[in-house]
Amino acid sequence: MTFFKNLIRDEQGATAIEYGLIAALIAVAAITGMTALGGTLESTFQNVSTKMQPGVTGGASA
Repeated sequence: MTFFKNLIRDEQGATAIEYGLIAALIAVAAITGMTALGGTLESTFQNVSTKMQPGVTGGASA
């Protein structure tokens, strides 16, 4: 009977699960944010790339 009383009072497992859920939520939020930021950065760099003029080809002068 003492074993079951101690098992009910033990909250370490519940705390670990709560921390795991919080970490998973933070990871999902970070991945979502980085995905949105990645799309914005891709379009920004594509815009800059199309507006840049090609460089001069040839060797450097001495």
